[in-house]
Amino acid sequence: MGASGWTYFVAYQPDAQAALDELRRQVFETGDYWWAAPGEFGASAADFPDRPRSEEELWADERVQESGTHSILDMSRVLTDGEEPGFGTFQRVTEAEALARVGVARPTRAHVEALAPLAEQRWFGRYAVLHDEAGVPSEIYFWGFSGD
Repeated sequence: MGASGWTYFVAYQPDAQAALDELRRQVFETGDYWWAAPGEFGASAADFPDRPRSEEELWADERVQESGTHSILDMSRVLTDGEEPGFGTFQRVTEAEALARVGVARPTRAHVEALAPLAEQRWFGRYAVLHDEAGVPSEIYFWGFSGD
């Protein structure tokens, strides 16, 4: 099947891990992820009334363990500054990266396309705090690739 790219925007909050946890909860509850139903490529979990009712049940499915969900559910943790990237983690876009990539330290939604190449490894994502026109944090943008 191959990896899938995904993007999510959430309202800004200072705790990126809390933002990720809430987003994961919403994605799971709405079924906005791929569930490894045999022969049903292209369908989301929302298309199946018998989909797993908990993340524990979802991840107990051997097909999901092998293929992932092709969504943010495949990611579990926001790294702290200086931590090495690893499987299922998000690393923050630094001011230096933003300056090098888009020419400003406080990117806005208009800069998202230019930031996209910073997430190049499968099963590892990036996140950026996006700012409004006054330079105030307004959103967190999570993006990456996962699934097999």
